[in-house]
Amino acid sequence: MKALRNPQSGQILALRDRRLYPIYEKVIEGQRLSFEDGLLLYETDDLAGVGFLANIVRERINGNKAYWVRNQHLNYTNICDKFCKFCSFYAKKGGPAPYVLSMEEVRQKLLAYIDIPITEIHIVGGIHPRLPYQYYLDLLRTVKEVRPNAHIKAFTMIELQQIQKVAKKPLEEVLIELREAGLGSMPGGGVEVLSDRLHEELFDRKLDGEEWLQTARTVHRMGFRSNVTMLYGHIERPDERVQHMIRIRELQDETGGFLTFIPLSFHPEGSALAHLPGPTGYDDLRNIAVARLMLDNIEHIKSFWVMNTPAVTQVALWYGADDVDGTIQEYEITRDPTTDRRQVLTREQLLELIREAGREPVERDTLYHVIQRDAEGAVAG
Repeated sequence: MKALRNPQSGQILALRDRRLYPIYEKVIEGQRLSFEDGLLLYETDDLAGVGFLANIVRERINGNKAYWVRNQHLNYTNICDKFCKFCSFYAKKGGPAPYVLSMEEVRQKLLAYIDIPITEIHIVGGIHPRLPYQYYLDLLRTVKEVRPNAHIKAFTMIELQQIQKVAKKPLEEVLIELREAGLGSMPGGGVEVLSDRLHEELFDRKLDGEEWLQTARTVHRMGFRSNVTMLYGHIERPDERVQHMIRIRELQDETGGFLTFIPLSFHPEGSALAHLPGPTGYDDLRNIAVARLMLDNIEHIKSFWVMNTPAVTQVALWYGADDVDGTIQEYEITRDPTTDRRQVLTREQLLELIREAGREPVERDTLYHVIQRDAEGAVAG
């Protein structure tokens, strides 16, 4: 073994797997990794080595910064006609009970946290086949009415296709009208894994890979930024994960529209795949690290603490992640909405999480503008 150096921090590590040496050279020289490189990063048992390589890239792009945001999640309906096998969120016999938020209920959910200086409202929901186009416009306008200064990040590519369907207009025209109603950017969910095999087996009612990519291409062409995810830890194979990242990387080369890549840890409980064990903390760290190494043209990699746990997220800040998401308030996608819907870390807890990990906390807005606040917590300047 020979000692290798992180040129940013001076960190030294001896890689246990000699096959990683050529990847180290590529990383140091800023060369793009290949499909075969990606497979090796999943195959090797030298997880610390993979994390070391990812940290080189992480610190080259983002230094010691770890970003966080004051945000609130809003799930407007759990009625969905897609019936994805990995999902426990949608309403079904035996629970959870179906709901659609009225505009008054939306207001009340927002007002419940009105004393917190939230800068981002994150909105997603099920694909409800009977919601009219006007509902989505009213939803955005209601949020803007209550939170006029907050950025609205809303609607996955799957939701946008449903909105276009009920609007009976070209997607470009729909996007213009949604922007006028308050839409600022899009989250990255719904893509799952860009694999025809997995699409057929797990989520065949959703957009297929090419349809998802084309929708994202249109969104970016219309001037919106978005995130992008990958759901891992179910029945996907390493080659499908790597191919997913490469296809995302290719679209990013074309549009430059992706802000952040978010590996999402699969939670089997309550889903049709409840018999599966789900990913471990080691899996979480590896997927974050491989994403950082493969996605050289996406600036930010997020460890979503609700799915990964705060403890794993702290370690992930040294395995390629530079973002921990935010305060959340309520999150229902992978939690029982009747027993543990409340998912929140306070500002102080987030800062402690980041500092304990040895990173510098930086508050951001949705588009990664740094937020400076005065002593009272108001945005300075």
